[in-house]
Amino acid sequence: MRLGPDGRGLQIIRRAARLIERPARRFLTLDTDTLLAAGRKRAGAQDFEDVTFLDGLNRLLHALATEARLNLLGRIVARESIVGHLVNRLRLEQDRRRYPEIAAEPVHRPIVITGLPRSGSTLLHSLLAQDPANRVPQMWEMLTPSPPPERGTYESDPRISITERHLRWFHRLVPDFKKIHAVGARLPEECVVILSLSFLSSQFCSMYVVPSYQSWMRAQSLLPAYRLHRRVLQQLQWRYRGNRWILKAPAHLPALAELCAVYPDVGVIMTHREPLEVLPSEASLHTVLRQTFSDAVDPAAVGREVTELTADEIRAGLKARDQGCAPPEQFLDVRYRDLVKDPLGTVRSAYAHFDMPFTTVAEARMRQYLADTPKDKHGAHVYSLSQFGLSSDEEHERYRDYRERFLLN
Repeated sequence: MRLGPDGRGLQIIRRAARLIERPARRFLTLDTDTLLAAGRKRAGAQDFEDVTFLDGLNRLLHALATEARLNLLGRIVARESIVGHLVNRLRLEQDRRRYPEIAAEPVHRPIVITGLPRSGSTLLHSLLAQDPANRVPQMWEMLTPSPPPERGTYESDPRISITERHLRWFHRLVPDFKKIHAVGARLPEECVVILSLSFLSSQFCSMYVVPSYQSWMRAQSLLPAYRLHRRVLQQLQWRYRGNRWILKAPAHLPALAELCAVYPDVGVIMTHREPLEVLPSEASLHTVLRQTFSDAVDPAAVGREVTELTADEIRAGLKARDQGCAPPEQFLDVRYRDLVKDPLGTVRSAYAHFDMPFTTVAEARMRQYLADTPKDKHGAHVYSLSQFGLSSDEEHERYRDYRERFLLN
């Protein structure tokens, strides 16, 4: 059966899934011990050396069971992705024992792009990825970081084709997602994929309705997640280094204190956009994902959640910055409208600010990328505040201070 762009194939799958959902539940348990055993079996490992993730895993599983109202597809995806994270943790530990020199890898002066979602960070990340001197984590290596990728086989690693096959299925199941965010095995991807290994990640909150897990996570120190993040970068660069890492995720914004603690020499590019343009786009992304994995998603509830979370993340990030989590010169602010108007001018400013050489080769590749990647390549992403029960007057007032600080009027 083909899954067409109108989603009819997915509708048929969902109807069939509802018929077998109840009897299938006992074979798709989201029980901690069962999933841990599945991870150990698949990784061929005896047990975990580091068990600091267990509290997060337990809370996530409880929220999935009691709040997410997963359909059969959601239960399958949640179970498989969680086991995959556990397998990756175990294999990272195995690699460290086998190759202890990985632990000595220096992660020097990474550049991290963060800020509001939908504020141009993907465009900027993709442009910087064109510079051969820059090392960006690609989707395939983030999803399967073991064994460590090697320079000689980086372009032909068999994990690339495996990841492409998985993503084809994802795009068939969520055909509108590519209009919102381009994903591909060889494309640079957000750090939430890495942070998910710690079970302290907003990725779970984007995909599922898990308010208790989200509230718990926001009250935690994210240092364990960022220490694991560094271990993964060491793993990925051991046999394939660049001059510097170029990383990206809006999820870094509320965690700037932890990010700077783990990477004291980090350079942070903060992207800014009018929040009233950001909110419906981000709410649309959450809704599209969640409706794939649950048949009970309220867009208005998603809208309220997104705006409250976004406002909290802005406050947390700016508080850490103002309190000196890193010296002011390690930050650069980029407005979305400036980036879109003059992408290469914005890139030149970033290179100058962080004292990085901007070569003719890098510039030529960036120009080619812009020519080959028009806006809305996969179709326009259409959304509005009213779709998600949000009032423009209320949201305008909510973000007044942020808008005035970064001259977004």
